[in-house]
Amino acid sequence: MHTNNKIIPAKEPVYLDGPRKRMNELYFAWDIFIQFIKGFRTLHFVGPCITVFGSARFKEDHPYYHSARAIGKMIAELGFTTMTGGGPGIMEAANRGAFENGGMSVGCNIKLPFEQHPNPYMNKWLTINYFFVRKVLLVKYSYAFIILPGGFGTMDELFETITLVQTKVIYDFPIVIFGKEYYAPMMKMIEEMINQGTISADDKKLILYTDSIDEARSFISKYVRKNFVVKPHVHKWWLLE
Repeated sequence: MHTNNKIIPAKEPVYLDGPRKRMNELYFAWDIFIQFIKGFRTLHFVGPCITVFGSARFKEDHPYYHSARAIGKMIAELGFTTMTGGGPGIMEAANRGAFENGGMSVGCNIKLPFEQHPNPYMNKWLTINYFFVRKVLLVKYSYAFIILPGGFGTMDELFETITLVQTKVIYDFPIVIFGKEYYAPMMKMIEEMINQGTISADDKKLILYTDSIDEARSFISKYVRKNFVVKPHVHKWWLLE
């Protein structure tokens, strides 16, 4: 029998908690708008970026941390800004590699009750309240993406980026999956997707699967040289800045 009873959560969710009062929904939409404007103002002049995704949980002595640090250095040598999620682990390592080698290093941090604090190796950073806003900002300013080992968040970022490229929402920007042993099961699943017809064989060409920083450098620089002229961004007055 249908009733009009409501399910009351034990604890009020932060957002995306179903229908609320219309004024609350308006406040929520306004907060999202303000978050985007905050991101646009902060990141507008950071220059062309390469975004590095990866776990927040790897410590300084981990091999993947060392790889991410070397990748940040490589990005600086290419003349790009290194962009990350701004937190610890892989993000810190990539920012650190760029920062310590004279490259521009920026981050788009997320407000969480644990794990996510801004790392000290950034020239510029901001903290965002919502994951979906953060993901837009991490993609918006970048000409290539490097994905190191990570968890659910990294998988989310990886597959959303691949989907945006696959569906031509963004250019066919280079996507590097770094860590062959870690990502072997996922690549096997991608092969199964091809076999089952849920993606095309050409979709796999969107990805470079490697353990080589030199190979990643060549893959990215070849694409950028072919398709773009990278120039320093001239900082002009913008929105009362």
